[in-house]
Amino acid sequence: MSKPIAIPSVSVTYAQNGTSACPNALGMRPMQERAYQKRGEQYLLIKSPPASGKSRALMFIALDKLENQNLKQAIIVVPEKAIGSSFHSEPLSQFGFWADWQVEPKWNLCDAPGNDGGKVGAVQKFLASGAKILVCTHATFRFAVDKFGIEILDDRLIAIDEFHHVSANPDNKLGDHVRQLMTRDKTHIVAMTGSYFRGDAEAVLHPEDESKFDTVTYTYYEQLNGYQYLKQLDIGYYFYAGSYTDEIMEVLNPNEKTILHIPNVNSRESTKDKIREVEHIIEELGEWQGTDPKTGFQLVKTADGTILKIADLVDDDPTKRDKVATALKDPAHKNNRDHVDIIIALGMAKEGFDWIWCEHALTIGYRSSLTEIVQIIGRATRDAPGKTSARFTNLIAEPDATEGAVTEAVNDTLKAIAASLLMEQVLAPRFEFKPKRPDNQPTPGFDYGEGGYDPGKCNVGVNPETGHIQLEIKGLAEPKSQEAERICREDLTELVTAFVQDKPTIERGLFDEELVPEELTQVRMGKIVKEKFPNLEEEDQEAIRQYAIAALNLVQQAKKTVNESGGTYTTNPGATNSSDGELAKNTALIDGVRQFALSVTELDMDLIDRINPFGEAYAILAKSMSEERLRQVAEVIAAKRITLSVEEARQLAKRALRFKQEKGRLPSLTAVDPWEKRMAEGIAFLQRKRREETNA
Repeated sequence: MSKPIAIPSVSVTYAQNGTSACPNALGMRPMQERAYQKRGEQYLLIKSPPASGKSRALMFIALDKLENQNLKQAIIVVPEKAIGSSFHSEPLSQFGFWADWQVEPKWNLCDAPGNDGGKVGAVQKFLASGAKILVCTHATFRFAVDKFGIEILDDRLIAIDEFHHVSANPDNKLGDHVRQLMTRDKTHIVAMTGSYFRGDAEAVLHPEDESKFDTVTYTYYEQLNGYQYLKQLDIGYYFYAGSYTDEIMEVLNPNEKTILHIPNVNSRESTKDKIREVEHIIEELGEWQGTDPKTGFQLVKTADGTILKIADLVDDDPTKRDKVATALKDPAHKNNRDHVDIIIALGMAKEGFDWIWCEHALTIGYRSSLTEIVQIIGRATRDAPGKTSARFTNLIAEPDATEGAVTEAVNDTLKAIAASLLMEQVLAPRFEFKPKRPDNQPTPGFDYGEGGYDPGKCNVGVNPETGHIQLEIKGLAEPKSQEAERICREDLTELVTAFVQDKPTIERGLFDEELVPEELTQVRMGKIVKEKFPNLEEEDQEAIRQYAIAALNLVQQAKKTVNESGGTYTTNPGATNSSDGELAKNTALIDGVRQFALSVTELDMDLIDRINPFGEAYAILAKSMSEERLRQVAEVIAAKRITLSVEEARQLAKRALRFKQEKGRLPSLTAVDPWEKRMAEGIAFLQRKRREETNA
């Protein structure tokens, strides 16, 4: 058996400044305070990573709406019953707030026995009562609305946790109910999510509905940079050959607190016998000693004599599984690091699961979506005393041309790379872009550090308050409307997600040797922006496109520069070594951006558009796969490639018109510049199509 081979990975370190957990006079952490400032909004969307305190932020907001905004009741809607415990009663007044969060036990329907559909009557009784707060699942809420109509929810707050379960697709019932509520316009809605995108790439909301929401955004960078204990997060993807059960100990460290997700039984990584897989993992860890009678945990003695406590959430016996799940949720052991060592799960222990001691989230096989991966990574990013590092590992079977499922294997590879690119983006600090001034003077508000501004160089600054990277880019289009400014400031991650989730985009970016990068950076990203924000003016759409591509490509170029210099990629400028307090030897993201900026005469938008966003990912992939395997992957993708679609040709023709406005002529088919030639090919393609239709 071969040792698992690493493919594109992320290793980031943070400042450990403790601000994420530092409460204000009302007992609110920074994200919660930011959300509370917008408590008066009728429609509020909170985008914030796991463990940032979204549940308590909602409590503060809901109490204000009930007390000061004349709303009758608050209904908290969660995707599954286990998450309902996040909204149990909390003594908020002990920490400075003016009221406590009190939920009568009978109105937390997530704790009640029975199925979701059978709890509809309880919802009706609550609405007719004088009680203030109800907690139920998405399913119970859907059934209740179907039975009683949306009118019964007038003058109430509907708070939807894990809002990415909503979809603009008309077949999505929860999404349809949200649209009906907004059309009636007599309820308040608070939507909360750690990943405002869906794994199926469907829009969460229609643009016209989304525009009605006021948004609170708290980034992964802000969250992790402000932790007190956790300093480093590593994300790795590994290929293996053969059976994963034979390779598992290459990536599973028994000394780390681990959540291990075995593959779905329908995936190619699965042996099709999930029970035997769990048994094999336990056998690899050591000698089974029996089962703890109180918790149901499996007791395993390792080679060094340590007794591991392993929670098995895969067992089909509901009595055993429920006993283990109950032991994991026991509040008496929440702060006990030694309560459990390893959790083995299949469909559980993901969204909303809270185990602060988790140091390693190990997942076998690609999961169903990017959303699920982000949720699983979030299980390891809780801050806890003595926990200085955490990691996520995805173990994926190598593509094998001898398998019938080679196309599926290639798709999993592409998805893993997409997830890596996305996490690199969300874990990095934000960028503040400004057009390069024509008089070559410093940009007002930029902090250029001790060296100051150098008119002969491409200058990079760091905002001392936020840690945002400040960059001047020649030819950068600035957003004109307030909404476009907000999108450039807060919503670029959603655009990058849509971009890397787009299969034709990532396939061409990695394996099309004839690719002209502008086909991705201008045409594909331009199309994504237009579809997501159709009501914005064209100049705002172009500004947003440029900001998104600049952010994506600059992170990738910084990583490339760091890798070439032999450093370790980190997002914290001036990160310190925790053992000796000296500056860490690894190169920070800010240094990588500076090095890239210094390598070019001038940083301009045309240059950024000419960079393939997937170039660095391919370079790492080529080092990690054998030449034969890489060739097989490329052949699978090339076999289904379409040279040019009508939609792509139209986008190229639009870019050609912009080219004509700037150059005074149309692009030429004989041009030396490949991008000009490609635009001309777009025009020729449409002309040929029109002739064919005329002659038909």
